[in-house]
Amino acid sequence: MISGWAVSSPYGLGRAAFAGGLASGRRAIAPLDGADWPVPYEEAGLIPGFDIKAVLGRKGTRSMDRVTGIAATTVGMLLEEYGTGLAADPESTGLVLGTSGSVQSIMDFTRDALTGDKPYLVDPARFPNTVMNCPTGQSAIRHTLKGPNVTVSGGAATALLSLQYASRLLRGGHGRALLAGAAEEFSVQRARLERVADHGGAAPQPLGEGAALFLLQDAADARESGRPVLATVLGSRFRAFQDTARAGTALERCVADVLAAAGATPDDVELIAPGTPPGLLGKQEESALDGLTGNRLPVRSLVGDAGAASAAFQLAAVLAEAEADPRLVDRLTLVTAVDRDGTAGALLLRLA
Repeated sequence: MISGWAVSSPYGLGRAAFAGGLASGRRAIAPLDGADWPVPYEEAGLIPGFDIKAVLGRKGTRSMDRVTGIAATTVGMLLEEYGTGLAADPESTGLVLGTSGSVQSIMDFTRDALTGDKPYLVDPARFPNTVMNCPTGQSAIRHTLKGPNVTVSGGAATALLSLQYASRLLRGGHGRALLAGAAEEFSVQRARLERVADHGGAAPQPLGEGAALFLLQDAADARESGRPVLATVLGSRFRAFQDTARAGTALERCVADVLAAAGATPDDVELIAPGTPPGLLGKQEESALDGLTGNRLPVRSLVGDAGAASAAFQLAAVLAEAEADPRLVDRLTLVTAVDRDGTAGALLLRLA
């Protein structure tokens, strides 16, 4: 069960800002200051005014990079609102965080190693930022989560993979509560790499950043702790594809399999949150979802390409919509993703 969630997005910090922004249809992508961000983009979806030290304080943040700060902030918000009772058993509370890591930290550290004064002086405190699991580890340390600590990376499908991994840990008895989701940062180096990446013949979309985390636990544990059951995770399916032209077929199989496993039909799906990537991938996703008549939630067009956090924002949008519309109680919703590196995935939920 999902019994809590938190989000840091281009609409601001917190669920209220995110839900309000989506409900209004306001585009959270704004012009960039070229002096602060020397990137080949004119606009992006940045968390407004995000400053690590202002949000988290000065202690333990001197060498913290942006993606770690975003992740630690979002974990903190989730625990502050829904963490009652979790601190009493920290060994049973874990974190499964999806991320691409920080390409900015990796490239900055490598540059310093090549250009620094001999013997190639670098700041050792910044070395942990070059490792992909830094945001996960630092977030767990900061918030005293001593259960399973896992980092997942899978492009646009990252958050869906994180929830699948967390669900397996819970079923295996490796924890009683797990925070699962994904985080992504905006940076100069990420922008430069994305600008020259293959976007299926389409122009690259404005980039976004942020994180969304979800609290997963058994329904009985949630109710015992006084937390609401927001949604039931019915299942997820993933497939790989080599050729972009076959992405639609891969996703169509994922959707068919996850519906069949839940004993549901395409007509049962009330709400769909697609990834809507640009170019051929987007067309492939559209074709795979043609047989589903549920309402579509636009997310990417409003907050930008959030990279590893894309599907996390999609799932957060579903929960925000369910909170605002009581007619969605007990209805099925589908979150889908296709990534240009060859992963397709679908997550099926029953809203509570």
